[in-house]
Parts: sequence; structure tokens; C-alpha cells
Amino acid sequence: MLLAHYLLANDAYMSILDSINTPEDLKKVSEDSLIQLCQEIRQKIIDDCAENPGHLGSSLGVVELTVALHYILDTPYDNLVWDVGHQSYAHKILTGRKEQFKTKRIYGGISGFPKISESEYDSFGTGHSSTSISAALGMAIAAKINGETGRQSVAVIGDGSMTGGMAFEALNNAGVYDSNLLVILNDNNMAIDPNVGGLNEYLLDISTSKTYNKIKGDVWNVLGKLNRISPGMRNFIQNIDNSIKSMLLKKSNLFEAMGLRYFGPVDGHDIHHLIKILRDLKNIPGPKVLHCITVKGKGFKEAEINQTIWHAPGKFNKVTGERIKENNPNIPAKFQDVFGNTVTELAKSNSKIIGITPAMPTGCSLNIMMHEMPDRCFDVGIAEQHAVTFSAGLAAKGFVPFCNIYSSFMQRAYDQVIHDVALQNLNVVFCLDRAGFVGADGATHHGAFDLAYFRCIPNMIIAAPLDEAELRNMMYTAQLPDQGPFSIRYPRGNGFLADWHTPFQELEIGKGRCLIEGEKIAILSIGSIGNVAKKAVSHFEESLVALYDMRFLKPIDEELLHTVFQKFSKIITLEDGTIQGGLGSAVAEFMADHQYHATIKRLGIPDKFIEHGTQQQLYEECGFDEKSITRCIQEMLIEKDTRE
Repeated sequence: MLLAHYLLANDAYMSILDSINTPEDLKKVSEDSLIQLCQEIRQKIIDDCAENPGHLGSSLGVVELTVALHYILDTPYDNLVWDVGHQSYAHKILTGRKEQFKTKRIYGGISGFPKISESEYDSFGTGHSSTSISAALGMAIAAKINGETGRQSVAVIGDGSMTGGMAFEALNNAGVYDSNLLVILNDNNMAIDPNVGGLNEYLLDISTSKTYNKIKGDVWNVLGKLNRISPGMRNFIQNIDNSIKSMLLKKSNLFEAMGLRYFGPVDGHDIHHLIKILRDLKNIPGPKVLHCITVKGKGFKEAEINQTIWHAPGKFNKVTGERIKENNPNIPAKFQDVFGNTVTELAKSNSKIIGITPAMPTGCSLNIMMHEMPDRCFDVGIAEQHAVTFSAGLAAKGFVPFCNIYSSFMQRAYDQVIHDVALQNLNVVFCLDRAGFVGADGATHHGAFDLAYFRCIPNMIIAAPLDEAELRNMMYTAQLPDQGPFSIRYPRGNGFLADWHTPFQELEIGKGRCLIEGEKIAILSIGSIGNVAKKAVSHFEESLVALYDMRFLKPIDEELLHTVFQKFSKIITLEDGTIQGGLGSAVAEFMADHQYHATIKRLGIPDKFIEHGTQQQLYEECGFDEKSITRCIQEMLIEKDTRE
């Protein structure tokens, strides 16, 4: 799409990208040819993402910046850290993974995020936000300790990730140390700083000038050496410099207040200017911030216009820009949409309900409530810790916050859950979307640990619905008075019911149910994975295998467990979560505590990090898909009864 016009006008067109396999190859390309190279890289990203979906918009927005960085830096010796990693596709293409790029996010293929074990050019593995500055600072300090004075450490962080508290903690710390750190702020929200023009570019050119910085450095050093001048003169000179910038820009500079020299803003799509700036910044010592203005989705019209949808659009027609959707009316609703509609319905009858999400209103479908009740919904940015304690503050004053955070991201606010919510027994409802295997995003995004990490917290109620109707009932139950901390986890993707909009029913906390009666083997499952168990049980004679839906992991249904252990000597536990500390552990602990004897097979995510693939492929790999469960039942049926 991008190269079509170029090809028509240039019969002798030759691909530059074909000759590039590493950054060393890139450095052999003339600067005049880099604009064409950026077009080719952008086209490759579009071509691939059209067929093999991924994070399109973010990667299109940093093509020029990526090329400029690898053109100037000496990677992999220099450290380049991509925050989150949504924008790392051009980086992967330029660092030896051009041919493998078509396998990204596919089972057995390369990751969609930077990954240390995948390439020496991936200095640090990412996937969650706001970590890059801390990691790059650590690398910069390591280089300083090792005497590697010329080694560069660069963090590329988006303006969205800058809302994370960890990023500010790192900036605050970076300003204290004289480290060779460069933070590149990839600002793709044009409304953040509209003052882009001649004055800012003029100031940038002056502040990155070798002559200007040499004179400033010489003056700084001379003043520091003179005994009659106070040691604080350096700070005085710096304050003068900052004051001049603040006066001309008519605003204070947060970065320089933290001790980092600020340069920008600059056009993040001007490859030649970027190269000049990065070359100059490489020779300026100390921690620095370069502010780049970019367009998310750059080069693909639809992605530029609707940046939210085209962040990860799924399959699309690369010529027309039309997204390819499955038009099957029989596909059940997504769990996230059931949440969004249900919380809105509940909020209409309960004025105390508040919706909260850390930067995922569309991803978790809280945007449905935001549209109808904007004054009762809060998107707090990428700030999970704040989201939890903000919810606790609301709960302390009688409100019922529904705090929706992806299971994997909930890990980032663990202390706040314990200290600010559970310790004070506040009625915060944690809705953990994307629980269990999430698919193509891989290990950084799987919701593998929430059952285990919440189970050890006092006062916490832990629930997981079998289907959409159960999700509605659990949400209804959670908003009733005096429930305390209440966690509801549900998976990514579609549900199971054609008609999910059922009347609300209050559930008895800590009570499971028997779904299928049986005599030989009992399966205890929690959450939607129980639907897979249903299919497996259907392969056996009626009344042979019993299936119990536990519903609640905490408090666990002890009455039900007593019944199971008194009747069965062969038990299978099933969960879409780590078996270390989850349902299987809880059942085994119950057996030991009450001196029962039975053979227990625990099915779930093993004690290792599982990479990317479809959910079905990952269930198969870990042994709890329908065939694996069926095989486990067959093996247990022929095993000798331990009580005989």
C-alpha cells in the first residue's frame, strides 16, 4: 500500500530491506536511502499483520525512531530497552528476525514482545508497562561500575507508560546518578504538547549542539574547580539554563526538575533530524530525555484515524483497510462484554457502584458503563497500584468499586490488595479479566497466578464462574452489603451461552455444586475450564465420572469436599491456573488436614512459564484439554483403588 506509488514511479526499484539482516548491515546504507527503507519496513509490518494479527499501530509509529536508533547505536553492545514492547516489530525485523517475523505470536514462533532468550539485541524482556527506565538505569549503572564509559543505555517509553508510578520512581532515581542513560519519550498523543514549532526545534538544535554543550561543560567544570566558588554553583548554572527554557516555553519542565536534561520535542518521523539528534546526544554525558512526537499507526490511514481499534485490529485487508470479522451470530458474547453490560445494569440499581480500570476501558468493556455513566467511571491510566488504593478509598466511604484489571496486571498491585483492601476488609470487587491462558501475547500476559496469589490473603473471597450466567450472579453477589474483598476471575474470549442475560441470583459464598453425578472418579473444577471437563466426561458411561463445579476457591466448600473424599478414592482437580497453590493445592491440603486418603491428579498450568500460542494449543501442551482430561480419566479408571 505504501510502496505502490513508489514502484510505479521507479522501474529500477530495488529493495533495501532485502540486504539487511543485522544493524551492521543497516549502517552500510546511506542516509539518503533511509526514507525508502522506512517505507519498506512499514509495508512489511502492514503486510504481515494483515494476515497474522498483532500490535500494528504502536509499531507503525516508531519505524523512523527504530531505524535511527540502530543506525547510531552500537547494538547489541549498547542497551536498547523497549517499554511494554508493543512497538518492537521494526526492531525485530532489523535484528536478525526478518524471516521469522511472519511467525510472531504463533505457537512455536517468535514472541510479540522483546525477550532476552530470543535475541542478543533484546537487552531486556518486556510486556508490562513502565519498566524500561528502571531496567535501562540498572544497565547504565552496571556499565559505569564496569568502566564501560562509552556504553549507551536507552529506554524507549510511550506517553501512556509514563502514567505508571514506576516510571516516575525511575526518573526520580535516574536524576541522582551521573549515568549514561537516555530516555526517549515516544509521545503519540498530539494533544499532550501542541507547542511543536520553530522555537522548540531551535532550542533543541542549540541544546544538542556540540559547541554549546562543550562550552557549558567547560564552564561547569571550571566553576567547580575554583575554591572561591561554592560547590552549589553547578546547580545554580543548571537552574539558570532551566529557567531560560521554562521562560521561553512558558512552562516548567518536570524532567529537568528531576535532574535529567530535557531535549525536545522533536518530529519522531523525520529520520534525518533524528539521526543528527541521536548522534549529538550520544556524546552528551549524564541522564537525558529526548521527547519525540509520533503518530500511532503512521502510514496506514485507518490506523491513524482510529488508533484504539487499530492498536491490535486482528486480520484486515491491507489494500482497503477493512477489518475482517467473523459474522457468525451463533458465537456467544465475550466474557468482557458480559462484564461491561452487567456492571452497567447493576450500577443503575445501585448508586454506590463505581467502575475503575487502569487504561483498559475498551479492553475490559467498562467503556459501556463509561458511555452511560461517565461520572461514575474512572480510567486512571496505566497505574494498577493507584487503581487498587483509589478503589479502597472509595470503599472506605461506602462505595462499591468494581476494579477491573487483567489478571496478569493485577500482580503489579499485590501489596495494595493486601495492605489497603484486605487488611481493612473493604468491599472492593476485583474483576480479573484474561484469567488463565490468554493466547498469542504469551508468558507476560497469561493470567496464571491469581488463584494462588489471592488464596493466601485473609478476608479475600475468590470466585470463578463456569459461564456467563454465573459471572452475572457472582457480580450481583459481590455488590451486596458487607461482602469484603471479592475477586472474580474469568477468561479471555467468548463464553458458552446463547442467552447469557439471565435474572440475577444471589449465590451462597463458599458453596459449590454437582454438575454430573458419578460413582468412580470425581473431577473438581473451578471456572470456565469446567466446560472442557463436561465434554471429557461425556465420553464415558453415565454415572461413571462425577463433575463438581467448586465456584469458590476461598472460602472453599468443605462440606462438599467431605462428601467427595468419603465417596471417592480417585480425584482429579482442574484449573486454568498454576497448580502450585491453586485449587489442586487447596484440595490436597484439605485431604491432609482431615486425614483422608485418595489418589489426586492435579491438572492445570505446570510450574514453568508457558509461551504463546492459541488457548487450545496451550491447553494441549499443559495437559488439560478435552483429550488430555479424557486420557487422565481412563488412566485413573484402570489404576488400583488405594483403599482396597
